[in-house]
Amino acid sequence: MTYDGIPAGATAVDVAVVGAGQAGLSAGYQLRRDGVDFVMFDHAQRPGGAWQHRWPTLTLGKAHRIADLPGMPLGTPDPGRPASDVVSEYFARYEREYGLDVHRPVDVSSVRDLPDGRLLLSTSEGDYAARFLINASGTWEKPFWPRYAGMETFRGRHLHTHDYRGPAEFAGKRVMVVGGGASGVQALLEIAEVAAETRWATRRPPEWVEGPFDEELGRAAVAKVDERVRRGLPPGSVVSVTGLMLTDEVRAARASGVLRRLPMFERVTPSGVVWADGSSFDADVILWATGFRASLGHLAPLGLRGPGGGIAMDGTRVAADPRVHLLGYGPSASTIGANRAGRSAARAVRRALQETGRPRANIGRTTMNLPSERPESPRDDRTAEIAPVA
Repeated sequence: MTYDGIPAGATAVDVAVVGAGQAGLSAGYQLRRDGVDFVMFDHAQRPGGAWQHRWPTLTLGKAHRIADLPGMPLGTPDPGRPASDVVSEYFARYEREYGLDVHRPVDVSSVRDLPDGRLLLSTSEGDYAARFLINASGTWEKPFWPRYAGMETFRGRHLHTHDYRGPAEFAGKRVMVVGGGASGVQALLEIAEVAAETRWATRRPPEWVEGPFDEELGRAAVAKVDERVRRGLPPGSVVSVTGLMLTDEVRAARASGVLRRLPMFERVTPSGVVWADGSSFDADVILWATGFRASLGHLAPLGLRGPGGGIAMDGTRVAADPRVHLLGYGPSASTIGANRAGRSAARAVRRALQETGRPRANIGRTTMNLPSERPESPRDDRTAEIAPVA
């Protein structure tokens, strides 16, 4: 039975936001500021986005630059503290300050069409019928494991950076690190200090870039990714368009041979890996720093993917379904793009609602946070890094 086109028991909202990482919080900030009726869900137990899962030895000083959320600068916390703790505390403070009532932990299992044109979200706390969806579910739940011949025969340990918790457990071991992204480099630098021996293999030779990235480089990188998703192709990796930044630590590691890159091996053996030329490396652990894919399985019923395997985008909006905005997908999958994407999606949704004659929501006591909003701190994009959204 339905009421006003909504299945019985479903809660009607104008906008649903899935995910409360940096992009989701930026969208929530703008929606709250504009007085839009919305609900926000997050899969995690606590605030922090994907940053809360980073390994403890990744301190703030070693992490990618953490972009300020709109209206509230991060400040200058202790660079020696774990980035996971700093960001989790920052995001929690932000949610409180701006009255962002994040429903957590809530799983969104599917999003389907309703006959009246709304979207039905099936969640672990019940059904919601939304006119628009801003999806910022990130990538953390979908670590990517490539397939190589013989992987199942390896007698050692396969580990993805998703489950990496620091270098201590690799003491005295022989470790093969696979992957040319920033996470792989960071893990390798730590592991090499305690391991008996390490090797590093990547699909492409790394492109080392003299940092910091400036605004022009950032815009060029975003434009390259944007061009792919507009054509409906899967987004390329971040490092494929930005390169790896040279720091003093990286320069020292290159000079010592720790960051001597090898091409990808041909196959995995019970004892390690073998290259096409017959050379081999006996390993106790293969660490797959091979990245993540967008966590979009709940959107499968909408049939958004095209023949190219990706989702054609127009900015943050899905080209084939203007009700759906994707954050952290394509050009918005960066710290430099997350805030902009969140605000852009929220503003686009607000305009669409206004065109349909939907009134502003009565957001009650949370409006107390709005008149005293602090202006955003000036951005110096010359120091901004392009990095996966946290």
